[in-house]
Amino acid sequence: MELPSTHLQNASDQIATLPGIGKKSALRIALNLLSRNKEEVEAFLKAIQGMKENVRFCSTCHNISDDLECSICSNPKRDNETLCVVEDVRDVMAIEATGTFKGKYHVLGGVISPMDGVSPKDLNIETLIQRVEQGSIHELIFALSPTMEGDTTNYYIFKKLKDHSLVVTTLSRGIAIGSELHYADELTLGRSFQNRQPYHGAK
Repeated sequence: MELPSTHLQNASDQIATLPGIGKKSALRIALNLLSRNKEEVEAFLKAIQGMKENVRFCSTCHNISDDLECSICSNPKRDNETLCVVEDVRDVMAIEATGTFKGKYHVLGGVISPMDGVSPKDLNIETLIQRVEQGSIHELIFALSPTMEGDTTNYYIFKKLKDHSLVVTTLSRGIAIGSELHYADELTLGRSFQNRQPYHGAK
């Protein structure tokens, strides 16, 4: 559909590049923004620009943060001996929403996927190994999505750390095979943490 304004068209096209936003939804959002007053739109744009310019990645765990170190890593009340390995920041948010985990995290930034051109060197695996080698971690929890790529990544890390004295566990399979962790409901995810099991490598 050809819109009566090229500016509206451009705005709608840009909004449609966001995940989960189709052309009709993009147009509806663009028209909503058009109907708002100048101050509201400026506040909206300022918030997006501020996020892009100021949000950074934690120097320790790679979670998103406003500071050099995220609020979880800098929290002295968190358990330094328990480290949860996740795929991305959405998983940290999902786990934190359950209120069941009191340790710290390590965000890999993805999973090993040769089909997608993602190799171990593309992920934050070396910094994970460095954290383990510091010697303060007692338990490493694999909380990657139960997919083939997630299992492959778990096994790769497990082999890299096999010579370290660690308790390695994984979430119980309350989460459906093939699903992504951050889509699990809070109750299921919380129970999966509480009922985590020893990880022994590939089966």
